[in-house]
Amino acid sequence: MARVLHIAASPRGNQSKSLQVAQAFLEEYRRRTPNDEISYRNVFTMQLPDFDGLTLQAKYNFLHAQENSDAQLQAWERVEAVIADFKAADKYVLSIPMWNFGIPYRLKHYLDILVQPGYTFSFNPKSGYAGLLPDRPVVAIYTRGGDYAEAAHLDFQKPYMETILGFVGLSNIKSIVIEPTLSGGPDRTTERIEQAIVKAKELARSF
Repeated sequence: MARVLHIAASPRGNQSKSLQVAQAFLEEYRRRTPNDEISYRNVFTMQLPDFDGLTLQAKYNFLHAQENSDAQLQAWERVEAVIADFKAADKYVLSIPMWNFGIPYRLKHYLDILVQPGYTFSFNPKSGYAGLLPDRPVVAIYTRGGDYAEAAHLDFQKPYMETILGFVGLSNIKSIVIEPTLSGGPDRTTERIEQAIVKAKELARSF
């Protein structure tokens, strides 16, 4: 039995177009593999630990082989819990809207917790950086209000996600991009969502 972790990055609930497509993907996946476990995390409702003060000091104490206080250890344990939850998955589904050409700030917060030396990546002076996660499959669903097909220089959403996921070892990424969602009227938007759902179901059959 595999564990699928769905990470949602929108606070809009059922109004989220990225979430609608992700749900269609997971419904098809569940239909085909009913014994697999699907876990849901929304970065806007997760109790993510602050990465400052005690937590940041604990990180640097570990990096420099210095002892941590009890309070610093407790702060770092909250970071380790988020990392352990992520690493326990066998497959990943990400549903991500574009905010100001990039990703929502809460998703960036989540990633800043996950990407830690010795946990998800390593560094060797001779060979450089290496991801520590097994290269497990990822489906990333992106929505954008505008059309970036001819404005790729403004897209800091998909390239960033592929870079940071690859950095920790996850390079087996299949993407669904829905754009634009704010032009052409509601009928055209609905058509784009329906096309994305068809593609999502196709991907789910081989996920």
